[in-house]
Amino acid sequence: MSRVAKNPIALPKGVEVNLGRTISVKGPLGTLQQATSGDVVVTLEDGSLKFAPTRDSIQANAMAGTMRALVNNMVRGVTQGFEKRLTLVGVGYRAQAQGDALNLTLGFSHPVVHKMPAGIKVETPSQTEIVIKGVDRQAVGQVAADVRAYRPPEPYKGKGVRYSDEVVVKKETKKK
Repeated sequence: MSRVAKNPIALPKGVEVNLGRTISVKGPLGTLQQATSGDVVVTLEDGSLKFAPTRDSIQANAMAGTMRALVNNMVRGVTQGFEKRLTLVGVGYRAQAQGDALNLTLGFSHPVVHKMPAGIKVETPSQTEIVIKGVDRQAVGQVAADVRAYRPPEPYKGKGVRYSDEVVVKKETKKK
């Protein structure tokens, strides 16, 4: 059995789980759903979720670990939520949150407006910081990657949109 799937998920107070064809997790921050696989059996015992493969195969073991990780992220999302922080590096690079849109000035001839999908909130504590928050880990990461893709950090000066914990290794310029 998968080493990840062996660990049960302890459900905190205020979290409700409905099992069936889809696993539905409801908590104080929202509700998330995930389709289940036929290779995995999910059981609810004593306030914890347990995952086991239905048959002894590599595919079933992998799916058991994957399902456990996805459901664990759902439980964490509806209780604590997820956030990604981005930093703008460059002269004149600015960000401003306006409702469900993010206005970016990234050195193009036009401003870039990125519309946030449902369930994702964006904040700008300063003009060069962006905080993306939500309950769905995959959606938060995808929105952060989309915003970073407008102007990824370049290797010579380090200008661009980067994750706050990202380290950009600068290249040496060409010598004569």
